Amino acid sequence: MEAWVFATIFFFYGLAFFSMGLAITLEIGRGSDARLRHALRPLAAFGLVHGAHEWLEMFQTLDLLPGQLTLPLVWHSLRITLLALSFLALGAFGASLVSPNDRFRRVSLVIPLALSGLWGVGLLLLRGRFLGEQIWSVADVWTRYVLAIPSALLASAGLIIQQRAFRQAGMAQFGRDSLWAAVAFAWYGLIGQVFTRPSPLPPSTILNTDLFLDWFGFPVQLLRAAAAIVSAVFVTRFLRSFEVETQRQIAALQAARLNEAERRQALRGELFRRVVSAQEAERTRIARELHDETGQDLSAIALGLRAAASALPADSEKASRHLRQLEGLVGRSLDELERLVADLRPSQLDDLGLPAALRWYASQIQARRALKVSVEVLGEPKELSTTVSTALFRVAQEALNNAMRHAEAQNARVRLYYGAQSASLRVEDDGKGFDPSRVMNLDHPSWGLMGMNERATLLGGRLNLRSQPGEGTQVEVIIPYHQESGIGDEHTVAAGG
Repeated sequence: MEAWVFATIFFFYGLAFFSMGLAITLEIGRGSDARLRHALRPLAAFGLVHGAHEWLEMFQTLDLLPGQLTLPLVWHSLRITLLALSFLALGAFGASLVSPNDRFRRVSLVIPLALSGLWGVGLLLLRGRFLGEQIWSVADVWTRYVLAIPSALLASAGLIIQQRAFRQAGMAQFGRDSLWAAVAFAWYGLIGQVFTRPSPLPPSTILNTDLFLDWFGFPVQLLRAAAAIVSAVFVTRFLRSFEVETQRQIAALQAARLNEAERRQALRGELFRRVVSAQEAERTRIARELHDETGQDLSAIALGLRAAASALPADSEKASRHLRQLEGLVGRSLDELERLVADLRPSQLDDLGLPAALRWYASQIQARRALKVSVEVLGEPKELSTTVSTALFRVAQEALNNAMRHAEAQNARVRLYYGAQSASLRVEDDGKGFDPSRVMNLDHPSWGLMGMNERATLLGGRLNLRSQPGEGTQVEVIIPYHQESGIGDEHTVAAGG
């Protein structure tokens, strides 16, 4: 048969596999399936290297290689090396696909290593038996018997397994592509590589390209080229699964974001309802305290003044005692009123700033409760907007209340840090701790913590929560400077979460 016919077959044969390798190389980074992505790397190497081998054989057939007659050893060695490396890569592809998990995938590297060891030892032994030009035909046959046939069958088995994986993932059309590629590789290995060039190495003395040509009337290289084209087409087709998978992931992320937005909107509505409820409860508490304590004290003062006025003409000493008692009652009423006003908004926050307000609140807690609180201020103090300083103070208030009411803590530390771009407030306690994933769950949230997170988010900041059962809790809020928002101090009140 004419040399140009074989050259044409070799050209399209190499073009099919080289194009497949190039397509895989371009698409491999888009897949999210680590198993398939890992397996396709050696298949890309097979396509590129084997395509180069076929083109080298094309130029060799046309006697176009430079120094082909003077340096035959170099070209024969290069061709056999490319042939062996390509089939080792194909074996690595199949071994990786048939591995059920990462552990077996690492072990699967033993298969191409074992094949390469067998191939190398066999070549050394055959080199001593065959001399001259015979060794190159024997090396070609040996490479196909030992590397090509098992690697092609292994690749076929791996593609069948991948077909099942596609079907389980709901991508049956790509499963069919994988199955057809498996059939093509099976034909490529069982038929295309069994009929080798004639050589002294059995059974190539009988089963060879000449016998195939006599039986079927066309060269076995044409069958190999056809199998290469079919396998390349169907492998390239199932690469589109990466795009479909990406679109699915995008759709899933969009649906998740929409669902999350709806849940957060519902959560904000519930949070707003609770804020309004808390405001009403706070107003009720203030009214009750004003009525029960301050109101009663004022009534007592009024009665006392009337009694003093009545006793003054007759008994000045008795009137004086009444006035001294009234003075003490007025002092207690003023203290109670100051406490009530401070609970609503400490004057220290407006008059002296956030650090002074935090120290004042820590002293108030230590005076009333069995919780030791230390306050630490770090960094160069910067002027904070009223909104930011209020938000940080309320977060500290909420975190310390949680430490007293829920964590049963003995010690707490408040750290205010003025950074270059943001201010951060961290509250740590040595309480019993909790599982953050449970209390921050949107289905069963902790409204105190959600309120802190809402404050931080509305000001462009974030809330960091670290806790474990039995290991205390750390609440940190970070808010950038110069952030203003519609949130004000009236939105939430300190309440245990």
